[in-house]
Amino acid sequence: MNRKPLYLLAGGRSSGPSSVSGFLAQVYKECGCASPRVAYVGAASDDNLMFYGMIGALLKSGGAGKIDRVMLASPRANASKALTLLESADVIFISGGDVERGMQVLNEKKMIEAFRRLYDEGKVFFGASAGSIMMAAEWVRWSDPEDDSTAELFPCLGFAPLICDTHGEQDKWEELKAALMLKKSPAIGYGIASGTALKVNPDGSIAALGGAVHRFERMADKVVRTEDLTPSPSRA
Repeated sequence: MNRKPLYLLAGGRSSGPSSVSGFLAQVYKECGCASPRVAYVGAASDDNLMFYGMIGALLKSGGAGKIDRVMLASPRANASKALTLLESADVIFISGGDVERGMQVLNEKKMIEAFRRLYDEGKVFFGASAGSIMMAAEWVRWSDPEDDSTAELFPCLGFAPLICDTHGEQDKWEELKAALMLKKSPAIGYGIASGTALKVNPDGSIAALGGAVHRFERMADKVVRTEDLTPSPSRA
């Protein structure tokens, strides 16, 4: 395997586009290209065109060359064409939206193993918001949002061997805590606050970028916040 570091960006409700653009130079540097070709995967947003237009322009302004829109959400989407675009890209970006919907689309189009193969082969991946969570191990859903007893974990792409949430600081990371309560104790989860990112290296080591990443641990019958993961001085 020739895996490259992953970049899990928060984006966020209040942080604005700069919370993504501030990390692009570092992400693009991983592929060794001056103007990398970026594949934009919008499965989590049902391939929303307006969202693509906004984020695509941001990716270009950060130094990307060609941006390929990888269409998968529509029943008419051509998975073979999508795979060709993914294989041709230097960098693959997974957009925000809804985590469960994004994973449903990838499963329905039978793209999970293709994504994992590309990651193993050394394709550079990064995501924002739901896209970041999709690259982690698993996430939480409720069959009945009004009944906490219906919460369950479901698998994600599993590139990063961890559980994380993004820009959930306003609701005190309720979903992340719920996910950790479904794990055996002890279990650790990471809250990637708005404007920050988590870099996950191929050996599983992690680093905070842009600010503190909140860290939580399941201990017996409760989840507690432990010491934040903070950037090294050269990465702050």
